[in-house]
Amino acid sequence: MVRLIKQGEGERLGLPGRGVLEMVSGKTGSAVTFRIVEIPVPAEGDARRGEHLHHGHEECIYVLRGEGSMQCANGPLRVTAGDVLVVPPEEPHVTSNVGDQPLVLLCFFPTPDIRRTTRDASPASAQPDASAGSSR
Repeated sequence: MVRLIKQGEGERLGLPGRGVLEMVSGKTGSAVTFRIVEIPVPAEGDARRGEHLHHGHEECIYVLRGEGSMQCANGPLRVTAGDVLVVPPEEPHVTSNVGDQPLVLLCFFPTPDIRRTTRDASPASAQPDASAGSSR
């Protein structure tokens, strides 16, 4: 049976430098995770998300609005509305806003709980990122 999930039903997550609304995950009975991520125009002194990676699954990101840059293995990739990024498993990455308005991303993960599979990319971190997410 099709389920309708209204925006107000999503779970707001606290990640540095971005607003994250988790609409679908194992918590909602799904086998996948879907997040709406908004990265504001950066201001001096704002907390920024560091590079992270996902064990055992890809991340698919659709750029809904704004301009951004993804730092990844093949260098910084400039993205704009309508672009799609497919991040392979285990690849460190982070997306930042390089425009003059919020960068809005739709992030899809083929797993019900990305908290269990997302890690900070720094070598010192071997534990899951408790507030993990994309990216984005």
